[in-house]
Amino acid sequence: MLSALPFSFTAPLALAALALLPALWLILRVTPPRPRRIDFPPLKIMADLIAKRETPAHTPWWLLALRMAVAALAILAVAGPVWNPVRDAAPSRGPVLLLIDNGFGAATDWSERIAVAESRIAAATREGRPVAVLGLAEAPAAIALAEPRIALDRLRALPLQPHAPDRAAHLQRIEAFLQGSPTAEIVWVADGLAVSDDGSFLARLKQDAEARRLAVHAAPAAQLALSAPENLAGALTVKVLRPTTSAAATGQVRALDLKGLPLGNAPFIFEGSNLETTARLTLPIEVRNAVSRLEIVGERSAGAVALLDDRAKRRRIGLVSGATADTAQPLLSPTYYLSRALQPFAEIREPRQGSTDPIGELLAQNLSVLVLADIGALDRETAEKVTSFVERGGVLLRFAGARLAAASDDLTPVRLRRGGRTLGGGLSWETPRKLAPFTRESPFFGLNISDDIRVSRQILAEPEPNLSRKTWAALEDGTPVVTGERRGDGLIAMVHVTADTTWSNLPLSGLFVDMLRKIVNLAGNGPAAAEAQADDARVETLSPARVLDGIGQFRSAPATAQPVARNYAGHATLAHPPGLYGPTDGSLAVNALTPTDTLAALDLASLGVAVLPIDEPVARDIRPLLLVLALLLLVADTLATLWLGGRLNVARLRKAAAPAAILLALGASVALVPDTARAQQPAPNAQADTRPPIPRALLANGAQTRLAYVVTGETAVDNMSKAGLLGLNTVLGARTALEPGEPVGVSVERDELAFFPVLYWPIVAGRPLPSAETLRKLEAYMKGGGLVIFDTRDAMSARPGGGTTPEGDQLKRMLQTLDIPELEPLPRDHVLTKTFYILDELVGRYDTGTTWVETLPPADSDGRRPARAGDNVSPIIITANDLASAWAIDRRGEGLVPLSGGDPRQREMALRAGVNLVMYALTGNYKADQVHVPALLERLGQ
Repeated sequence: MLSALPFSFTAPLALAALALLPALWLILRVTPPRPRRIDFPPLKIMADLIAKRETPAHTPWWLLALRMAVAALAILAVAGPVWNPVRDAAPSRGPVLLLIDNGFGAATDWSERIAVAESRIAAATREGRPVAVLGLAEAPAAIALAEPRIALDRLRALPLQPHAPDRAAHLQRIEAFLQGSPTAEIVWVADGLAVSDDGSFLARLKQDAEARRLAVHAAPAAQLALSAPENLAGALTVKVLRPTTSAAATGQVRALDLKGLPLGNAPFIFEGSNLETTARLTLPIEVRNAVSRLEIVGERSAGAVALLDDRAKRRRIGLVSGATADTAQPLLSPTYYLSRALQPFAEIREPRQGSTDPIGELLAQNLSVLVLADIGALDRETAEKVTSFVERGGVLLRFAGARLAAASDDLTPVRLRRGGRTLGGGLSWETPRKLAPFTRESPFFGLNISDDIRVSRQILAEPEPNLSRKTWAALEDGTPVVTGERRGDGLIAMVHVTADTTWSNLPLSGLFVDMLRKIVNLAGNGPAAAEAQADDARVETLSPARVLDGIGQFRSAPATAQPVARNYAGHATLAHPPGLYGPTDGSLAVNALTPTDTLAALDLASLGVAVLPIDEPVARDIRPLLLVLALLLLVADTLATLWLGGRLNVARLRKAAAPAAILLALGASVALVPDTARAQQPAPNAQADTRPPIPRALLANGAQTRLAYVVTGETAVDNMSKAGLLGLNTVLGARTALEPGEPVGVSVERDELAFFPVLYWPIVAGRPLPSAETLRKLEAYMKGGGLVIFDTRDAMSARPGGGTTPEGDQLKRMLQTLDIPELEPLPRDHVLTKTFYILDELVGRYDTGTTWVETLPPADSDGRRPARAGDNVSPIIITANDLASAWAIDRRGEGLVPLSGGDPRQREMALRAGVNLVMYALTGNYKADQVHVPALLERLGQ
């Protein structure tokens, strides 16, 4: 009967006490008579001494009902009522195995899933059943039962992973657990998505479903995902996937750059019952090349994000052929094979027909790669243009031919031998040769070579000492077929056969396309691009730089993340989470889904059990509510009893309220009296600091190291200081053993500074100068081992020989009466430059400012500087580079404000400078000890 009610009882036998309520009613309905008030004349009292028979009065019905309600609430509370209890297919008293899909498919309603799992653990707590928690997106591990409270802690610590769960990988562990606990009940909180084959997993759970020991919670599969981003000729495309037709049929895909700035949106529409569609972003090629992230607007999931790496950039390539144009027979043109091989991943540009300067015309179109097919010697003016193009970072790719065989110039990676080598001709005893396997130093290493490729003629390279290092591909006999060499910031590569099929059948193979893609990918990667042919092969793995969390936001790589192979093409896993791997100029993107993956809904109906919804109201223990309600009714009963007994006199309460009101008014008037002593000496232009003092509990026992910044009163400056120290905290926690607490804004006049090892003080022009007492307090802080970083933030506005800036004047006036040591520009051998990272200077938002530190003692005869008191820590550092603005980063790890320097790694170097500053303040002069010199010299390569 109780099964139809929206609540149940954990101790239903306690409800039998409700049968005692009638007896309780009989006991509680009697109450003593109410006392009478009479006058007290001397004679009247004698008349009232005659004994009279008195009978007790009955308790009012409403008071009796109140007391009965209190008793009933107490009985119900003892019975353990639970609102919206979990409805299982069959009752079970064995342990509980809680399976959680914690992959990206659960991101949209992760909190609701945790709430459902918590209600299951709460039910097990009431029933005294042990619980085991298993995240199906985690690494397979032994399943252990624990007390419900411990299982609840494990559940709350379970992270939302950015990859799809590998359910089948846990089957062996689940089997072992069920063998040891055959009466266990399995509760599966499923995300409803099937990315891989889960047939074996579902088949195993079906056995438990048939034994009525399985419960499944799942929501309708309505997630959206992205896969297979491609930078095509006319647009940037990406596949949008959905598991069922009940998911959203329309939406928007947004493109963002590496800094998280939006570059464009594109709509998508699923036609009919299609589960796959394509979104096209029609953007200029320069904008498309800047896109590093595609995401579905409104979807918070790693599966709804597609990352693009350097391979997705579509380079602009110019093709110039020395052959005569023949439109009637295009297969005879060298550019025919080149254009079709390059078109899938590059934008092809060819000169106008009849142009007198085809190479100069193409170079004016901002090319990344210039391809010359059988172009002989170049005139001096054209050669100078091409040389300048290469030295600025461009890639020159040349193909051999009869014209190049008869001429020579300096725009080849190796010296060429006049004429050519013919294999298999009528006057030759040799047969066409096959390609030799690519060496590890070749950028083509890892590509498959077809046995059908043959080379019948080639241009030979003159022998030289570095020929083997310049050889990227060779024939079986070792003669080079492809060579390359660095020139300036660019690269010159040469294919020693023609771009058509006259000298080889290489242009007819898929290897030709792959080789061209490798060469094109070397363009635009800065000065290191020309050496990538060796580096790409030697460096077999790439470390994770920035990875996605479960909701698709960038974060630092977790401890479980491992490097990936350079040719990794699989989907994300726990060891390889989705994100960007390797350096920025040669990154590799790993996504949650591969181009061949699809989304499908799990076939939960095959389990034969009712699927419980995720959004079902969570089971709640309502005992606390009943007890509180009973307590309130007891208070009401007490007041009613006092009133019926005449002890609750309203008139008396009114008389007592008057003196209380007078005392309250006097206290308020005293609180409103102004502080005359403080008002007589107001600080000029000072604004009252309305912030509460730092809580004492925050600094109790020095529980956690915290960085501090001085609150200046300028909201923008203070917000940036806090954001900068928060960003620095994130880097410190990720890269060092220090886990600092949240930064604290301090008032130097009011707050105690001794708890903070580092105090960041941004200088704001026009603010009131600190009082003499405050400056003495600051001196004591610095002499006690504290480090103060004064940041004038004026490196951009300061001019050499142009006088000081307003911020500089403000700092100068402040330091006039402050007892500080002699300062000097930061020496290159200062301990601060090698405390944690080896640095040359301390940069921030600007990189032109000078950093000032305490002057080091002069070196002794052997060049060593003696360590000083205070652990060799300069108590004051002055900079103008606006450190906090460079340290301020968002949740994705991107900067909040742009930097002014030209170094693309300036923000990283600024964060390293911040790490060095904190380590310098905490560790002192230990890196100045000569014991560290060998390690430092090894790091410096000396």
